[in-house]
Formats: sequence, C-alpha cells, structure tokens
Amino acid sequence: QVQLVESGGGLVQPGGSLRLSCAASGFTVSNSAMSWYRQAPGKERELVATITSTGGSTSYADSVKGRFTISKDNAKNTLDLQMNSLKPEDTAVYYCKVPWWARWGQGTQVTVAS
Repeated sequence: QVQLVESGGGLVQPGGSLRLSCAASGFTVSNSAMSWYRQAPGKERELVATITSTGGSTSYADSVKGRFTISKDNAKNTLDLQMNSLKPEDTAVYYCKVPWWARWGQGTQVTVAS
C-alpha cells in the first residue's frame, strides 16, 4: 500500500525558512521521480519542483527557483523540500506526489506572514 505523509509545515515570517518532508511507504523513493505541489486558497494546485528517480536532475517553478531545493533522503525513504527566503505568496498547502499513483496525501500547511 502506497502512502505519502507530508510534514514540516508551519507559520514563518517573510524571509524565513522551512524544511518539508514527505515520508514514503510502499515503494522506494530512489526508484521513482517525485514532485512537490502546492495549492493556495482559491487557486489551482501547481507544480513546485520535480526530482528524477536517481536525484540527478531537478526542475523548479520560476516562482521558487533559487529559493527552494528538492532532494531525496534514500536512507530515510523521504522526499524533502528546503524552502528559503519565504514570501507571503508561498502560503499554501504543500503536497508530495509520484506520477504513477493517483492519490494525494493530506498535505502540510505553510503560512508565511508577519
């Protein structure tokens, strides 16, 4: 049974940092491409970042490029997202996703506000 459980969200001031983690079970993260998505209130879900199965290649939405870093921890079987220089417009529920599994996890709320 595949499960994706996101954690690490919270309230942070503009300019601050957070590190999100997605604990995977039912498969090995090193065998799959994975992505982070986010959905802000009243907006559609958008792709934030993607990493290949080997971790050798990553891609980012223009809005987060240079501020966010996606990575895998194969030992822990997790997908991570390091978010720096956070802005109020980064406020959203963040989700991890694998392309071959249709379901979404519960997400983790990130709120950037002073």
